[in-house]
Amino acid sequence: QVQLVESGGGLVQAGGSLRLSCAASGRIFRLGLMGWYRQASGKQRELVATITTGGNTNYADSVKGRFTISLDNAKNSIYLQMNSLKPEDTALYSCNFAVRSPVSGNYWGPGTQVTVSS
Repeated sequence: QVQLVESGGGLVQAGGSLRLSCAASGRIFRLGLMGWYRQASGKQRELVATITTGGNTNYADSVKGRFTISLDNAKNSIYLQMNSLKPEDTALYSCNFAVRSPVSGNYWGPGTQVTVSS
């Protein structure tokens, strides 16, 4: 069984920064796409950023130039550096890992709350 745990959320003023971490544990031989998603109150979950094991990244237009996703393959961990935060970035941020082997599956963390005050 694979488990994901996020950390690093909190309350920050507009213009501030936060760094989120997501660590995967369990039997993981090979990973696929990994990413961060967020869900604001009353809204659908949306993609924030994704990264492949080779380091290729993709960002939502709303966070380009402000957020940076990175990974540590040795630790099965991904990170999200969030700068120039805006009140509209307030949401529950969750990480997602696609595991390719030994057993393929798609896993979500419970999420970490990010609140940006104006």
